[in-house]
Amino acid sequence: MTKKAGRSDRSRVEAGELLPPHKTTSAFDEAIARERRREKYILRLYVAGPGAKSSRALANVRKICEEHLAGRYELEVIDLYKNPALAKGEQIVAVPTLIKALPQPLRKFIGDMSDVHRVLVGLDLRPTSP
Repeated sequence: MTKKAGRSDRSRVEAGELLPPHKTTSAFDEAIARERRREKYILRLYVAGPGAKSSRALANVRKICEEHLAGRYELEVIDLYKNPALAKGEQIVAVPTLIKALPQPLRKFIGDMSDVHRVLVGLDLRPTSP
């Protein structure tokens, strides 16, 4: 990339022509973490009627979302008793199933979501070690 005459690198960074260099890996990691905190999560919870396991899964997912994703998530609850054809399109083989559609990568969780650490790791909200 050639430098435009008369413009400093600082003004080019401010104009968005150059990305500022990260001096350390930790600064880069912090920038990634800040970006992740702004990402919106699109989640779909597939349940089978108002049974105990489905109700527990819904309560657990709502609690996790409010505690860790407040204001930056959409949760769609799909009752497969009312819409059984939707199970085939998403390849749902067991319920309850939670699907994280966004941000990528797509992830699926099966069960009542009571293992909060496992769900948080799967949503990329916690490191893999407890």
